[in-house]
Amino acid sequence: MNETLLFSPLRIRDVAFRNRIVVPPMLQYVAEGGFPTPWHITNAGKFAAGGAGLVIVESTKVERRGCGAVGDLGIWDDKFIAPLRDIASFIKSNGATAGIQLGHTGRKGKARRPWEGDGTLSAQDLADVDDVNGWDLIGPSALAFGNGYFTPRALERTEIPDAIDAWGKAAARADWAGFDVVELHAAHGYLIHSFLSPEANQREDDYGGSEANRMRFAIVVAESVRTHWPASKPLFVRLSIEDEAGWGPAENARLVRILKTKGVDVIDCSRRPQQQGAELLPPQRVRLSGPVRGLYPPRSRHHDHGGRPDHSRRPGRGDPAGQEGRPRRGRPRVHPQPELGDGCGPEARRRSDLQRGPAADGLLARKACPPRLWRKSLHVAKGHRGG
Repeated sequence: MNETLLFSPLRIRDVAFRNRIVVPPMLQYVAEGGFPTPWHITNAGKFAAGGAGLVIVESTKVERRGCGAVGDLGIWDDKFIAPLRDIASFIKSNGATAGIQLGHTGRKGKARRPWEGDGTLSAQDLADVDDVNGWDLIGPSALAFGNGYFTPRALERTEIPDAIDAWGKAAARADWAGFDVVELHAAHGYLIHSFLSPEANQREDDYGGSEANRMRFAIVVAESVRTHWPASKPLFVRLSIEDEAGWGPAENARLVRILKTKGVDVIDCSRRPQQQGAELLPPQRVRLSGPVRGLYPPRSRHHDHGGRPDHSRRPGRGDPAGQEGRPRRGRPRVHPQPELGDGCGPEARRRSDLQRGPAADGLLARKACPPRLWRKSLHVAKGHRGG
């Protein structure tokens, strides 16, 4: 019997992955002043020890003002390098590749954590934050994410170069900390996505207006990061493929063609609304490998729950290396489940609210399996609270 492609090795640039299982970045909200705690090592280490090929540490903010909620990790200063190095070393000591997501929440900051409900922190909550004066919410325009959210300050044109440079410096720190993969968070209504959006970006300079101008911030950020990030290491970018606010698959395909020329290797396809209260269409596969050849688009974040984690491993359907996968075995059983989201907006959901599907029922009905089989089930059970 041939080995399942999902568990076969993969190489991108000079980085080798023992398999194609990726643990996505999942916000934990337990950092202290931006510093990781023992929980971060425990959380990332368990997935590495469980057999995943790549473990990506949660969205780590490139600026203090880029934090989304209390408890976010930081990488905006050299003081964060040493504790982050401990996480990367522990992941790699268990055979996995260590990745980190770089992020900036932008106008969605000062939000409550998921278990605290939707919306933003109260005045009393903010008074308890030691460095609240450094939590200056910014965006491409002075437009709030939604009702009840703070109105950000529009970035001045003269401030944009420094805002971009923060991403490049963060990538350099990630390299010094020992990470081998960096992912840029350009989705979910956060700062880069806000610049891309025709609704959130109402600027009238060279960073707003036309589609080419709205793409400029994302492109220059990618250039800055690639300059500071070693050529031997892969660069990922997460994009909201459909945000129901004027930024969809066609716009993404045009952007990705440009990002490819800037040294981006992998597009992480996600979907999330740009505005509060926006409704997304039912989950669907987005084919970027057709219009954008040469990049590695990972499979959709929405698993079809058909019991076949390698279902889409066919050419043009999410196989990172474009190789032949196992043939389709009938129609998949589609059972979309609500996402927990980032915990920084109305998309956040409590785990107790999720409806259990047939795949979960089948797993719960199983008898105890050898540990190796449970490790392989990580792909099905991967988290949705990605940063």
